[in-house]
Amino acid sequence: MLLLPVLLGALGVVPAEAQRWRSRSRRPLPDKDPNFKEFNVPYDGELTFTRFRYTPSYRGWYGGGGFFGGVDYYWDHDYPRSDHHIMVIMKELTSASVRDSGSNILGVDDPELFKFPIVYLSEPGHWTITDHEAEVLRSYLLKGGFMIIDDFAGSRDSLNLVEVMRRVLPENQLQPLTASHPIFHTFYDIDSLNYRHPYYDMPSYFLGLFEDNDPNKRLLAIVDYNNDVSESWEWSGNGFIPIELSNTAFRLGVNYFIYAMTH
Repeated sequence: MLLLPVLLGALGVVPAEAQRWRSRSRRPLPDKDPNFKEFNVPYDGELTFTRFRYTPSYRGWYGGGGFFGGVDYYWDHDYPRSDHHIMVIMKELTSASVRDSGSNILGVDDPELFKFPIVYLSEPGHWTITDHEAEVLRSYLLKGGFMIIDDFAGSRDSLNLVEVMRRVLPENQLQPLTASHPIFHTFYDIDSLNYRHPYYDMPSYFLGLFEDNDPNKRLLAIVDYNNDVSESWEWSGNGFIPIELSNTAFRLGVNYFIYAMTH
């Protein structure tokens, strides 16, 4: 089995100093990866990593570790290395037409959103949404959009996610996924979901939001509960995350993107 992080190490991916984020508009954002040069790129048909930006319920401070001027906005966790690394893997291992030189960061109500069918959201425990944004997101998902919701743990965060999604799709409920679901067999065959959080050593669960609340229909969103898949994408290739854990995270990510593009 190919050790996926080796690909990233060979590309010379190293962190750079963050710059101050001066506005919440769609504009170039801080560069922490010298191979990641484009931000909010125009649509050209290529698969482009797109991350949701939102107003958090609380802005924290992790010892100056936040990417945007030291403030932690939560939606920015693991950016931009995780976004870049999973696109490198997609480009190297699949036949998809992939942009690996840049990404998008969009608000829910950004008019560009509907051009990009897959969005990633970090830390849903701090996610807030307006009535208008809920309506837009509902339309996005029902028109074929797909969400990856990642990087959170515990009951408080999960309750906030449930409440937000209730406003988006009132008739739908998050449902547990098993390893038999097609999303775990679109590229890699993943036969066991017996994973644990990379830091907290707690069991992880995979949840899904389905069209018409029917588990036999299209999956609209996948939720990595008690997990942080993008953390392993971010730190792959530098020895901080074990290779097997990074490989598992990349297998999951590749499957997520392939499923979203083919269903």
